Amino acid sequence: MTVKVLLADDQALVRAGFRSLLARSRDLSVVGEAASGTEAVAQAARLGPDLVLMDIRMPGIDGIEATRRILAARPETKIVILTTFDTDEHVFEALAAGASGFLTKEVEPAELRRAVAVVAAGEALLSPGVTRRVVARFAGAAAPPSTPLEALTARENEVVRLVARGLSNDEIARELVISPLTAKTHVTRAIAKLGVRDRVQLVILAYERGLVARGEG
Repeated sequence: MTVKVLLADDQALVRAGFRSLLARSRDLSVVGEAASGTEAVAQAARLGPDLVLMDIRMPGIDGIEATRRILAARPETKIVILTTFDTDEHVFEALAAGASGFLTKEVEPAELRRAVAVVAAGEALLSPGVTRRVVARFAGAAAPPSTPLEALTARENEVVRLVARGLSNDEIARELVISPLTAKTHVTRAIAKLGVRDRVQLVILAYERGLVARGEG
């Protein structure tokens, strides 16, 4: 199955670079480009991409609002935010809008292709170190005291805490002395019980509910 990708960035050179990198994979196909948030929304409606690589800062409506509008019309679309973590102050807002992950524009070619495939397959793109840094930085400062999420079992709460600290399924498995498949099952069940889109939204909820303190991990 070929993953249809829409590129949304106001810099033509950046779009050309990503198009060239993605063209090297037989499983990925760039079906369109957009130079603004408004154009990204229109192109997503017309082309029905599986995934959008979305810049935040663009003319007209920005990538955050474009993310909201695209997902409101086509919830099945996956959106990966393109950013520079040191300068963009809106990464958390974009994730809260429903984005499934984030990449820097300096991403290595192989990592870009892997990231697109991972997100298109239904996973969320979480780099452990960056997850802790970005989510902890942008999560609300007035989070309530740490309390379990009532819908979850004790073990699922434990797993969610580890996800929010940026651990992968393999790392969770080692931490809890369980198999990676069991760790993945716990994560999947937590996502379903809490009604969130994916792993990224699970992390955000954990911080918002105070399940993990900012800076923890």
